[in-house]
Amino acid sequence: MVHRVFNFAAGPAVLPLPVLEEAQQHLLALPGVGMSILEISHRSKAFEAIRDRAEADVRALAGIPSNYSVLFLQGGASLQFSMVPMNVLPPGSMADYIECGSWAEKAIEDAGRIGRVHVAASTKPEQYARLPLQSELVLSPGAAYVHLTSNNTIEGTEYHALPDLGGAPLISDSSSDLFSRPIEIEKYALIYAGAQKNMGPAGLTIVIVRDDLLERARGRKAAVPSVLSYAVHAEARSLYNTPPVFAVYILGLVMRWLRGLGGLEAIGRKNQRKAAKLYAEIDRSGFYGGVAAPRDRSLMNVTFRLATKPLEALFVDESTLAGLDGLQGHRSVGGLRASIYNAFPEDGVDTLVSFMQEFERRHG
Repeated sequence: MVHRVFNFAAGPAVLPLPVLEEAQQHLLALPGVGMSILEISHRSKAFEAIRDRAEADVRALAGIPSNYSVLFLQGGASLQFSMVPMNVLPPGSMADYIECGSWAEKAIEDAGRIGRVHVAASTKPEQYARLPLQSELVLSPGAAYVHLTSNNTIEGTEYHALPDLGGAPLISDSSSDLFSRPIEIEKYALIYAGAQKNMGPAGLTIVIVRDDLLERARGRKAAVPSVLSYAVHAEARSLYNTPPVFAVYILGLVMRWLRGLGGLEAIGRKNQRKAAKLYAEIDRSGFYGGVAAPRDRSLMNVTFRLATKPLEALFVDESTLAGLDGLQGHRSVGGLRASIYNAFPEDGVDTLVSFMQEFERRHG
């Protein structure tokens, strides 16, 4: 029997065991194809069927209307920090950015190299321990779009309700919570996400873009390198260049797994239950301290601290020996972090809670 630890890493993250088992079973040769998914041509009918089914399941799960395109790209969410303004920020226009975490900072920095950027609100002075309030937003009249990061993996905050943007197009970096719960797709003009949290392996980026923003991208087509153009990728159905074939295949398996569980409503309930158990333990005695403001706590990335850095280091060492891997906080902020994405099993959360109680008993 294969030994598997509980993987709390922020990404690449745990994948559903049935998906890994199916991929393993068919790794040497896909049924009816006679070759591995790692060898298959991206121009073949077999891969076209895989891509089409993956997109159909993405659309079905999120209820994506026909006036949105679904693109399978590369370069991670970090490349989207540049692709977004290159494609949908017209020259001379202003883009508003909500600075709510470390990844939002990076998005602002890259967008500022391309066009005019206005920071509509920021909680950086508070180390991003909370999200900006509606009353703190100062939006630009006629902004080309407003960009936010829906879940902050480093700081452990998440938008549970979207701010009122006065009708401005909303663009969201949803890398770590897309497909973790139901989504009101019509409220977004563009969503992008690295797949390696809830949707698949590293190497694949999902972009869901509404027709009006895609039309903007068509207007910018001559000014944008082809491989960075949403319009080019949409016209080529994500086959302008060689896509990450294996990652698209795994994405498709994950989408089928999610549908089999009951869709985004079912996985959302499961994720709420997992997070509630962990936050209850953090709040129970005061031995552990939550990092994020309670109203903004992430269901995906649970951040917490202990009284001293040596005690946190001991927690990481002992938890690793106990088969609980990846609990150290991001290198930029330290502390502790449990990432409990879609595929993370509930019994892993129960095991962590038991370990936390025992660690407190021995070191409290």
